[in-house]
Order: sequence, then C-alpha cells, then structure tokens
Amino acid sequence: MAGQTDENKGIVARVRLFVRQVVVELRRVVWPTRKQVTTYTGVVLVFVTVLSLIVAVMDFIFGKGILAIFG
Repeated sequence: MAGQTDENKGIVARVRLFVRQVVVELRRVVWPTRKQVTTYTGVVLVFVTVLSLIVAVMDFIFGKGILAIFG
C-alpha cells in the first residue's frame, strides 16, 4: 500500500530499514588508527591507575582517622 506509515509496516520491513540505516551510519564513522587506539588505551589505563591510587590512599587515611576517633 502506498500510504502506509512506519507504524503500519510489518516488523520485517522496519528491521530491514533499521539495519540499512545502521550500515549507512557505520560507513560515515572515522575509525581510529591502531596507534591512536594504543595511545588512548594507555592514557585511560594510566588515568584509572592514578585515580585508583588516590582513592585507596584517601580510604586508608579516612579509615585510620575513623578508627582513631571511634576506635
């Protein structure tokens, strides 16, 4: 039928349309190079490690403080 809206189309037609749109969007993506991925991964790992150490030190200090106060 020529006048069908998206709600009236069958589930298969809607899935097909969705997959086509996904493929079109994926073709537009500018994928990072291997060097960029390696660099970004290293930055994330260093950042997470530093923040983890900061949180661990703060947890230790506050824990000792709480034990000293309520101990």
